Amino acid sequence: MSEFLTTPAGVVLSVITQASLIVTFVMTSLLFMVYGDRKIWAAVQMRRGPNVVGIFGILQTVADALKYVLKEIVIPAGADRTVFLLAPLMSFVLAMLAWAVIPFNETWVLADINVAVLFIFAISSLEVYGVIMGGWASNSKYPFLGSLRSAAQMISYEVSLGLIIIGVIITTGSLNFGDIVRAQDGDFGIFSWYWLPHFPMVFLFFISCLAETNRAPFDLPEAESELVAGYQVEYSSTPFLLFMAGEYIAIFLLCAVTSLLFFGGWLSPIPFLPDGAFWMVLKMAFFFFLFAMVKAVVPRYRYDQLMRLGWKVFLPFSLVWVVLVSFFAHFELFGGVYARWAVGG
Repeated sequence: MSEFLTTPAGVVLSVITQASLIVTFVMTSLLFMVYGDRKIWAAVQMRRGPNVVGIFGILQTVADALKYVLKEIVIPAGADRTVFLLAPLMSFVLAMLAWAVIPFNETWVLADINVAVLFIFAISSLEVYGVIMGGWASNSKYPFLGSLRSAAQMISYEVSLGLIIIGVIITTGSLNFGDIVRAQDGDFGIFSWYWLPHFPMVFLFFISCLAETNRAPFDLPEAESELVAGYQVEYSSTPFLLFMAGEYIAIFLLCAVTSLLFFGGWLSPIPFLPDGAFWMVLKMAFFFFLFAMVKAVVPRYRYDQLMRLGWKVFLPFSLVWVVLVSFFAHFELFGGVYARWAVGG
């Protein structure tokens, strides 16, 4: 069997199997994310939430998905049919594609590439095109205006995300997620993780993730009363489901990226317990809980407030932080905590 896995056919079979496991994990997590999201909102508002379909309402997400799939796909008469259908598919596929470089353990990763961070950033940049295509192909001024505002929002906060990640890359000296996690494996346990030396940027990164994924309090693309429902107003049935699924998958992806960059990935927070994928998934679930809580308790921003926050607050702060981290790393200050590529090498 081991000899077969080294042949071209064996390699292809192995990659397909691993990719299928990742897709299964993400899609299963998607069901629980939507369910958990609704339950958390309900708890904050002191109501029950889903509680009828299945035990504790756990199958409500499956019922909703079937409802969308079985509905008729309505395409506006003046829409560009090809682009109209490609847009949600693109949003979903790109969100899934990024999981190829996310490691769940020391060896549990589909593509252990040296530029994994750059790959994630490139994929997240391409997701803007799904929004633009969806708004333009609808051939209506309302989704078109909504797509322009959504694209501007996503691009604005990608700048801050990129600059914050640069600080982590400077500290580690690598674009590989595995190297970033291993650099956090120090003698001080959780205090060796990057959340401490990069403490101010953790909050900026989390808030930028909210804006990047159109999540409350920055969910203007889906909640603009003057634009009906933003770029996806003309979508229904399965195409709308793909947009929604792509958004949730992107949220869970950024939960994974946050865990890897600042909170030790698969490293155990408890000294006497072994590292493993369990810790990685647990940290991802915790950050998704924070996403849901923010949506439940924080009021929505106006669009001008959203853009001002991105360009006049986050961008200058992240730029200054990159300069500071570069200075600290170059002179190996604070015991070399910002130059772990030098200390480890």
